[in-house]
Amino acid sequence: MASTLKERLGRIKELKNSEPQTQAFKAGMSGDSVSVFTDNNWTACGFMALKREVVLPAPFKVRAALPQALAIIVPDLARGNLPSPENFLFFDLETTGLSGGAGTTAFLAAFGKPLPDGKMRITQYLLLDYPGENDFLEAVLKEFENENSVIVTYNGKCFDSQILKTRCLMNGIKPPQYFHADLLYPARRLWKNVIHDCSQASIETKILGLDRLGDIPGSFAPEIWFEFLKTGRTDRLMDICGHNCADIKGLASIMGAMICIADDPFNADFSYDIDRIALYWRDFTRWRNSINLQVTGDRLLRFAAESGCQYLPNKRAAVFRALAVDCERKLKDIPLAINYVKKGLDLKGAGQFWKNEFEHRLNRLERKLVSNR
Repeated sequence: MASTLKERLGRIKELKNSEPQTQAFKAGMSGDSVSVFTDNNWTACGFMALKREVVLPAPFKVRAALPQALAIIVPDLARGNLPSPENFLFFDLETTGLSGGAGTTAFLAAFGKPLPDGKMRITQYLLLDYPGENDFLEAVLKEFENENSVIVTYNGKCFDSQILKTRCLMNGIKPPQYFHADLLYPARRLWKNVIHDCSQASIETKILGLDRLGDIPGSFAPEIWFEFLKTGRTDRLMDICGHNCADIKGLASIMGAMICIADDPFNADFSYDIDRIALYWRDFTRWRNSINLQVTGDRLLRFAAESGCQYLPNKRAAVFRALAVDCERKLKDIPLAINYVKKGLDLKGAGQFWKNEFEHRLNRLERKLVSNR
């Protein structure tokens, strides 16, 4: 290895002009480094850019069609018809920093695609040094060429997609356009009141029960890549590649959990904030003409009211109010509406606003009940 980064960059620029692309990366590092990459199934995909594919069991079963309610759980999918499960493309970047500034470089990209045979193909791209960024990006952008793909990320709208766009513009490349579903926001709706910390790792371990023990934290990625540039050390670089692969599997697992909840919110395998989802489900279906979704939404409200889960008293109060409104206006059942109002009054910790709301509603409903007799 060159003694300084400046010397290394100069030597690699010379290599780019003189060596074949398939051999250039070998000339810039020791034989041991080349052996590590080849032993881990990496092959050249451009100057100082590598690629590998891994096929693993899929975290969720690919079905013929996604449940219609997935558009409620993942609102990004509410535009038009739901995609085919095979069109999901899970995407994650590892970068040289956690900010989205122009100085932050993406050096590792992973894409996960569910396959019909119950497996998932993970394709990774690795940048070995700065001069290879253009080829690295060109290789990565080929993954976005299928116009039917739905790119699935976790916080990708604010981070991964912005980094990719910036690096494309910095290299004079047109950024890709794609249908993007970001799971961070639906994850917060489902689980923020359950575990508070909605990082991807927390969702995977605390909700899904996945084992990430021994996994190197993604926050070490910048340090590890810079260490590789300086010393040629590849063991920790392979560790971060493994972390990147695990992130894709975890991301697909989160989508699988959301599909499970959308398919049967009453018997889901995962705990979630029933109050919040019931209210959101009700608001979503209010403007939709799907009778089945509306019926499920009404059942889910009652299910939430009867469940023992209560993460925020004000959300539970909103559930009782919604049920009281539906009983009065839709079912014309004033006694049942009064029953839900009284349950709302019995809530502890909901606050003065809800106490006043329920007291006012109770007085009005009782007068209405007397006048109807």
